[in-house]
Amino acid sequence: MANEAKEISTTAKGGRLNWLRPSHEHTAFSATLLLMTSTVLSRIIGLVRDMYIAATFGAGVNTDAYNVAFYLPEWINYFLVGGAASIAFVTILSRYHERGEHEEGERALSIILNMMLVVMGTAIVAAEFLAPWYTRIYFAPGSVQSVLCTQMTRILLPAQLFFFAGGVLASVLLVRKQFSYQAVTPLIYNVGIIVGGVLLGRAMGIQSLALGALGGAIAGPFLLNAIGVTRAGIRYRPVLDLKHPGLREWVRLSVPLMLGVTIVTMDTYILSFVVRHSVGAISLIGYAKRLITAPIAILGQTAGAASMPFFASLYSQGKFKEFAANVNRAVSKVIAASLLLTALLTSLAVPAIDLVLRRRAFTTGDARATAVYFGIFALSLALWSAQAIYARAFYAAGETMTPMVAGTIVTVLSLPIYFALFQWFGLSGAAWASNAAILVHTIALAFLLHRRGWVRMWGRDAGGLEFGEIGRAVLAAGVAFAAVTALLHWS
Repeated sequence: MANEAKEISTTAKGGRLNWLRPSHEHTAFSATLLLMTSTVLSRIIGLVRDMYIAATFGAGVNTDAYNVAFYLPEWINYFLVGGAASIAFVTILSRYHERGEHEEGERALSIILNMMLVVMGTAIVAAEFLAPWYTRIYFAPGSVQSVLCTQMTRILLPAQLFFFAGGVLASVLLVRKQFSYQAVTPLIYNVGIIVGGVLLGRAMGIQSLALGALGGAIAGPFLLNAIGVTRAGIRYRPVLDLKHPGLREWVRLSVPLMLGVTIVTMDTYILSFVVRHSVGAISLIGYAKRLITAPIAILGQTAGAASMPFFASLYSQGKFKEFAANVNRAVSKVIAASLLLTALLTSLAVPAIDLVLRRRAFTTGDARATAVYFGIFALSLALWSAQAIYARAFYAAGETMTPMVAGTIVTVLSLPIYFALFQWFGLSGAAWASNAAILVHTIALAFLLHRRGWVRMWGRDAGGLEFGEIGRAVLAAGVAFAAVTALLHWS
C-alpha cells in the first residue's frame, strides 16, 4: 500500500496523470487501475451497444442469427491460436526481456506472427466457403436465420486476422509494462459496432453490426497496437524460420490451448446449442450473459491481464514465494469484491434489466426473462473472476497443458448437465448448469496449483488465501443483499 500511495502522490505532484501516457511503465497497481477504468468505459459502451441492438432488433430471428455469426470466427481463433495469443507471447517475450535479448525477441515475434497469419489466412478462406454448412448446426437450411447468419459470418471471419495480429503486438507492450494501448482498444471495437449500426442500419439491417465489428477490429486491436509497437521502436521482419526456438516454444505453449477446451470459452456456445430450438432463446441468454461479463471483465479479467506480466516476471526470476503471494492476494481481493457486487446485482436484477433493455422491440416479458437469467449468472461472479487469475498463474509459469487438460475434462463432464437441467427447468436450468460448470473448473485450477506447491490455498506461512477478508465480504454481501431487497420491497 505504501508503494501505491507513493505512486499516486508522485502523479499528483507532477500536475498530470502520467500513468495515462502510452509510454508509461506501469506497476501492478497502476495497470489494474488503468485497465479497470478502461473496462468500465468499455462496458458502458457495450451496454449502449446492447441497448441499441435490443431496441432496434429485439430478441428473435435477426438477433439469434447475429449472435451465432460470431461463433465460427471465434472457433477459428480459439483452435488455431488458443484464443489467447498475447498470453503465450507475454510468457515467451518476458524471458527474452529478462535476459536482455531484445533483438532476438523481435525476431521471434516476427517469425511467429508471419507463420500464424499464413495459417489463419488459409483457414479463414476455407471457412468463407464452408459457412453455409456451419450455420446448419443451429438453424434449418434455407431459413431466414440461416441465410442471415451465413452472410454475417462471412463478414466477421477476416476480423480474426486483426485480432490475432493485435494480440501479438499487444504482448510486446505488455512485457514493457505499457498498458495504455490495451486499455483503449476495446473502446474502439465497441464503438465500431455502434457506428456500423447507426450509419448503415437502414440500408443493411442487422448486417451493419457485423460490418461495424470488422471495422472496429481493424481500427482498435490491430491498428492502435501497431502504432504503439512502432513508437516503441520495435522492428517487424518479413521472415519465416520453422526451426527458431521462439517459434517452437510458442507452439509448445499454444498447442494445449488449441487442442483443449475449457468451460470459460465454451460456455456461451454450449448454452446457445442447448437452447437453439426455442426462437429468441439464444438472444435472451446472450443478453444476460453479455451483461454479466461486464463485472467479470472489470474484476477478474482486468486483474488477470494486469497481473500476468508481473506474475511472469516473478516466476522467470525464480521469486516463487513472491509469485505465490501475489497470486493469492489477487484472488482474495477479487473474490471479496465479487461477493459484494453479486449481492448488489442479484437484488437489482429485475429493475435494472427493465430500465436498461425494455424499450421498443424488447418487451416487458423479454426483460423479465433476461433478469432471471442475469441473476442466476451473477451468483457465479466470484468464480469467473478467480479462475481468470488462477489460469494466468499457470500461464506465467509456462504451463498450459495442465489447465487445458483439466478444463477439457470438466467441459466434457458438464455437457450432460447442461442438457439435463435445460430439459427439466428450461432456460433457467441451463443458466444453473453454467454456474455448476464454472464452480468445478475454478476448484480444479486452485487444487492443481495447490498440489504442485506453486500457489497454496491455505496456510499463513505458505501465503494462502486471505480467508478472513473473504469471510468479512460474505457477511457484508449478505447484509447488503437483505438491505437492498427490503428497500425495493417497501419502496
